[in-house]
Amino acid sequence: MPLEAGLLEILACPACHSPLREEAEDLVCTGTECGLIYPVRDGIPVLLVDEARRPG
Repeated sequence: MPLEAGLLEILACPACHSPLREEAEDLVCTGTECGLIYPVRDGIPVLLVDEARRPG
């Protein structure tokens, strides 16, 4: 389920404050050194560093 159009524009990675991009069912940090992947559950982004996973 895609996020509302304006929502993605105001969201940022809580760890490094870089913008996020939508990828499949997740939000991915665009920061070059961060890259954390945050889940979206039932259309709600879970922007908790403890819930994020590392790429790879």
